[in-house]
Amino acid sequence: MAELTYRSAVARAIAQEMARDERVVLFGEDIAGAGGVFKTTEGLLDQFGPKRVIDCPIAEQAILGAAMGAAMTGLRPIAEIMFADFFGVCWDIVANQIAKTRYMTDGQVSMPLVIKSGNGGGLRFGAQHSQTIDNWAMAVPGLKVVAPSNPTDLIGLMAAAVRSDDPVIFLEAKGLYATKGEVPDGEIIDTLGTAKIVRPGSDVTMVALGLMVPRAVQAAEELAQKGISVEVIDLRCLVPLDTATVLASLAKTGRLFTVEENPRVLGWGAEVVSIVAEEGFWNLDAPIERITTPYIPLPSADSLEDFVLPSVERIVATVEKSVQK
Repeated sequence: MAELTYRSAVARAIAQEMARDERVVLFGEDIAGAGGVFKTTEGLLDQFGPKRVIDCPIAEQAILGAAMGAAMTGLRPIAEIMFADFFGVCWDIVANQIAKTRYMTDGQVSMPLVIKSGNGGGLRFGAQHSQTIDNWAMAVPGLKVVAPSNPTDLIGLMAAAVRSDDPVIFLEAKGLYATKGEVPDGEIIDTLGTAKIVRPGSDVTMVALGLMVPRAVQAAEELAQKGISVEVIDLRCLVPLDTATVLASLAKTGRLFTVEENPRVLGWGAEVVSIVAEEGFWNLDAPIERITTPYIPLPSADSLEDFVLPSVERIVATVEKSVQK
């Protein structure tokens, strides 16, 4: 058992899969000699060499075009888009080509491609470098969408993503890069589409993802001091979406809150809420509440970013107010 940062876990996850399978290659800007802009690929060039760890020009369409071609012809590439915001530059190839090729060829061409990216706020990069694009990716049929919240899950879910024959958008929470966690020794492999109960409770079900998971857990600890028992579910994946775990928890607690970085309009929480309204309505003892970022671009000022992102304090206040009603 070793303690790793979330950042270091990315490199370990990729190294695990590159060592296991020589077909795994890595494409991206500054991912070789520089070790990645967020230092998530440090040491991989030395370990696997320039034929498998490939520095690319500043051209997101070219990176994904090369990775897509590699995936179609027998390799299992991992491609890095430095900031998730930059998916806007290459969204056509993601949404219209990568996501649809396996379907349009009736499975004759598989697409074992992982696109990893630094996602969301927490590092003070402002409106064009701090967006959370979970909902962009979730809206496109043909893509799997993964967003781990801790180092161990990151390694296991990366392994599952690399071994998938479908394209996977792998979103690393930038605000968690410096956080640490205990990670088991040896190979770690997980399963896509499985949520985890990270804190059991009996009064409230709280569903979170990525950066919001540790905040939800901390809020649950504070609410426990006020006599409110909160069960926290880490969704981990948006596609496939593990609604069974959410519905089973709701049947026990009767109350549901979602906590997400997305702007309020069309965030992933809205989809969870709609499914619960259809399939778990009679288990609800109170209205569902979504705790989100306002429908605005993320501000550049530190104080304003802190204000708009769901905080532990806001989560606690929202749940406490609702339960008191």
